[in-house]
Amino acid sequence: MNRRRPPTSVSSEELLATLQRLTARARQEVQLHQARVELAEALQREMLPATLLTRPGLQTAARYTPARSGLDIGGDWYDCFPLPNGTLAFAIGDVQGHDVEAAAFMGQIRIGMRAFAATTSDPGEILSRTNDLLLSVDSTLFATCTFARLDTRTWVLDTARAGHVAGVWATVDGRSGIFEDAGGLPLGIQAGPRYPVTRHRLTAPGAFVLLTDGVVEGPSFPIEEGLDTVVQLLAPRAAAGAGADELADAVLQAAERTGHEDDAAVLVLRYDASRAAQRDDR
Repeated sequence: MNRRRPPTSVSSEELLATLQRLTARARQEVQLHQARVELAEALQREMLPATLLTRPGLQTAARYTPARSGLDIGGDWYDCFPLPNGTLAFAIGDVQGHDVEAAAFMGQIRIGMRAFAATTSDPGEILSRTNDLLLSVDSTLFATCTFARLDTRTWVLDTARAGHVAGVWATVDGRSGIFEDAGGLPLGIQAGPRYPVTRHRLTAPGAFVLLTDGVVEGPSFPIEEGLDTVVQLLAPRAAAGAGADELADAVLQAAERTGHEDDAAVLVLRYDASRAAQRDDR
């Protein structure tokens, strides 16, 4: 049988040159992606508050960690600031998507909320106005958020949620649970949603924890199971009198258990009205 020889293949020099070009292109793409990740992380950390609010009877602590892969950065944030009427504002949220665009969008939300809070202290109204703002910039992104207002004179905490994961609480007398407050749509999706406000009276000393879904959700780890894990980590430490920093570190352990593929943020309010009263009596 007469067999024809295949056409002459490219030379080893040509093959090597092609591989070098492909390798150089891949290296450039990796470096570009890494630069975007580093920029997003820098934006993320610069936009988070450098210090947290404290008052007699109130300790606060916050934690932020990127995803295990180190790629999903730029979506989660927390914030706290005083309101004109003397109460304190606390917010936590999660932007859909990651990278530089999500970090910039997060910055718009944070600035917008602070601006609206200068004219109203109602958490539901602040979320509603922020939603209108985000719709006006015509972005394709959206965000979930919980906004809370704490009055340290009456120890009343008012909260409103925009599609965000529930908060968790525990008290020194051994009680604990999940705040399943009513909520509205995430921010930036639809015009006109209402954000009902839920009132919590912080009578017994304890802790109130706001978090993002990166803490409680992971591969094959549903949010419900993650929230239960947070309660289990929080409750005995709160009952033992642990401070806000210790509680924040404990809650963040849940993210390690879930194998989180998302970034994660935690904001802890550790309160004790009796200590505040003792300070006032001196």
